[in-house]
Amino acid sequence: MSGADRRATIRELLQTHPLTVAELAQRYGVSESTIRRDLSQLSASGEIVRTYGGAVSSTAGEEQSLHERELLARREKEAIARVAETHISGSGLVLLDAGTTVGALATRLAVRGHLAVATPGLTSVEALAGVPGIELIVLGGTVRPLSLGMVGPLAEAAVARLTAQAVFLGADGVVAGRGLCEARPEQVALKQLMISRSRAVYVLADSGKLGREESYWWAAFETPWTLITDDGASEQQLEPFRADPLCTVEVAKTAG
Repeated sequence: MSGADRRATIRELLQTHPLTVAELAQRYGVSESTIRRDLSQLSASGEIVRTYGGAVSSTAGEEQSLHERELLARREKEAIARVAETHISGSGLVLLDAGTTVGALATRLAVRGHLAVATPGLTSVEALAGVPGIELIVLGGTVRPLSLGMVGPLAEAAVARLTAQAVFLGADGVVAGRGLCEARPEQVALKQLMISRSRAVYVLADSGKLGREESYWWAAFETPWTLITDDGASEQQLEPFRADPLCTVEVAKTAG
């Protein structure tokens, strides 16, 4: 079987259920490194989404639950969170978006302490509530069950009264020159407001989200921003972001 044929059948298999690298290597009688290269190619084209130790199908138009997202790219998200933490100083207010990658950053900040944080994300609230030294501001609103993030006019009214040192955003996808995409307009409305109220803007997106544009609603960048992604991103994925005059790219090295 050629590499192209193998990748085509892998893509079809993943549409039925997730698979690990080890399972695929055994199935096709090839090395795990060969399967990882196959998955990297399929991920770069947006046909699949990498997970910790394997992959799942990338189904256009379907929004994944928070639990499903927690299973995706765990090591990559932890690496991105480590780099993101270096951009937080000891003073000022930090805005944390909802989502699992930003939630990984919140977990690191819980150990660090001595910080003011505002967030609409219940994942971050759970990580930071009651932590000594953390001044936690919960941006209330309507809870979205899929992401456990709060949106709507109440959250927007709270953000409108804040000025943040930095905002750390997640997204369904990020496209150079276009911005961030999400499933619902109220999500991007809140993100756009968070961007406008922050002195520095950081987007935390694993390599599987680069170039993805399946979701319908967009938040745009009109001022400088920083993309923090993982070292699974190919040069083909990164080149459009590096060519964007507003974007600075930082690549986090994944441990192991």
